[in-house]
Amino acid sequence: MKKAIYTLLFLISVTLNGQQKTDTQGFKHMLNALLSHTVKTVLPEDCNTTDIVFLDTRAQEEYKISHINNAIWCDYNSFKIKHLKNIDKNAKIVVYCTVGYRSEKIGEKLQRAGFTNVSNLYGGIFAWATAGKTLYNANGKTNNIHTYNKDWAKWLTTGNAVYNSKKTNSNN
Repeated sequence: MKKAIYTLLFLISVTLNGQQKTDTQGFKHMLNALLSHTVKTVLPEDCNTTDIVFLDTRAQEEYKISHINNAIWCDYNSFKIKHLKNIDKNAKIVVYCTVGYRSEKIGEKLQRAGFTNVSNLYGGIFAWATAGKTLYNANGKTNNIHTYNKDWAKWLTTGNAVYNSKKTNSNN
């Protein structure tokens, strides 16, 4: 009987691990199809937050739910280079959004404006959370992550998915 239980538990574990790999592979496949790779990408684990200027290109509602510590909010829909006049054009800049599409477009604008060291956070704030990096809001550390909408929430594997300012699930 014990052998049958162990076998069943092993099979469930293999199935669940295989599903996680599929989800991760699906996320990477989606990202590679979505991004045009016109801006160099950087992974969360390669980000040293002490020497990087993080630009959050999401909507203010998304930024308020959570963001990378000390990130500068610069809304994708109303972005203007002149809003970044106090940032050195040679500074190490990492742009991010939910998964990387909007930030890549802002990164392209930064490059055209003469910023020389711009990277796009590959996988956006979802990848940041999945890598176990800390997120913040006005009250301090948080596990909440704005998922843009319900459809994008499926790509979040860590943290609490939030959209329309309502908590939708908890994976953490």
